[in-house]
Amino acid sequence: MSNGLQMDSVTYGSLLSVCASHKECNEAAKYFQKMKDEGHSANVYHYSSLLNAYSADKNYEKAEAVIEEMRSAGLVLNKVIYTTLLKVYVKGGLFEKSKELLKELEALGYAKDEMPFCLLMDGLAKSGHLLEAKSVFDEMMEKQVKTDGYSYSIMISAFCRSGLLEDAKKLASEFEEKYDKYDIVILNAMLSAYCRAGKMENVMSMMKKMDDSAISPDWNTFNILIRYFCKEKLYLLAYRTMEDMHSKGHQPEEGLCSSLIYHLGKTGAHSEAFSVYNMLRCTKRTISNALHENILHILIAGRLLKDAYVVVKDNAGFISQPAIKKFSVNFMRSGNVNLINDVMNAMHSSGHKIDQELFDLAIARYIAKPEKKELLLWLLKWMPGKGYAIDSSTRNLILKNSHLFGHQLIAESLSKHLVMSKKVKLHKENAR
Repeated sequence: MSNGLQMDSVTYGSLLSVCASHKECNEAAKYFQKMKDEGHSANVYHYSSLLNAYSADKNYEKAEAVIEEMRSAGLVLNKVIYTTLLKVYVKGGLFEKSKELLKELEALGYAKDEMPFCLLMDGLAKSGHLLEAKSVFDEMMEKQVKTDGYSYSIMISAFCRSGLLEDAKKLASEFEEKYDKYDIVILNAMLSAYCRAGKMENVMSMMKKMDDSAISPDWNTFNILIRYFCKEKLYLLAYRTMEDMHSKGHQPEEGLCSSLIYHLGKTGAHSEAFSVYNMLRCTKRTISNALHENILHILIAGRLLKDAYVVVKDNAGFISQPAIKKFSVNFMRSGNVNLINDVMNAMHSSGHKIDQELFDLAIARYIAKPEKKELLLWLLKWMPGKGYAIDSSTRNLILKNSHLFGHQLIAESLSKHLVMSKKVKLHKENAR
């Protein structure tokens, strides 16, 4: 290591384990070689971690080389090593080799529980060899291999993926009768199948079974349900489910959120759409530019202009100028009058050039509310300092109502605008 600290075999073992868990096959191989180069002996744990890395990379040739090296070193190949090698074969699609190795595991007494069978079964099922997967399952049942239900979960999921709902239901009933329990994997598999088939009654039944069994829904459960409710156009139910998902600490996908936001907006559930947007923001993930603009249009349509202001203030750089203009016109016309100056300042700070129409609308709002005198005077003072000036028609309107705000204060403010107007006019002429 660059800092001069000595690495021991335990440290190397930890590094190999981390590399394997992150599927860093090449890094694992480098650390393993470096460990040997430094004179440390590799034990079964080191080899097991290296094999795990190769299983992620589906590199059965390197895995077999590791096995030969272990044999040459006189190391005993235990259950973990054989099972990891089986995983490499399965992930590489080498099912004949996998079946042979499983027989070897059985002969050695290393296949008394379901895990080796499940590895092969899952690999076969996901590769489209459903009948072969079921054959392994039946063989396992016939041999009365100890199971905690994982094998049932694999087959139920496989049947569901293939659209064989009745087979999935039959196997789930068999599992329930045999073990008097469900687990989250089986429930999710069944739930997914019922959702794909559009069987609302069964979906509700599975959810009740989850409650009765005191099984907490996981990320997959919520994801299945939200997609289903959206497909059935039950958007508020999908929203409530996403609320529950968020409250339990699960992070929804951006794509799912975007879809739900769009549909909620179309059905007039504007505040619910904004709530989903905020849930997504809480995940601290980067949100697509389009989503900021979409939620802005939804908030404008719902007259939720204060919330729209927050979106613009925080994300103006990601929103198109036409969308910002649409927001600002709507806000000047009917937004909270107390926030008009804040909106003006935020827009200017974000690089948006404020046009005369917006100033006209804002000043007209203030003139209609003489009690907002201080806000009008602030705006009139702020404008020249930022390079803005009101036009002659707006100046005349203010003068006409100057008695409401104080003749002297108005006169002082307008004189500055007159100076700024001349500067702007001169600048335009010189630019020609």
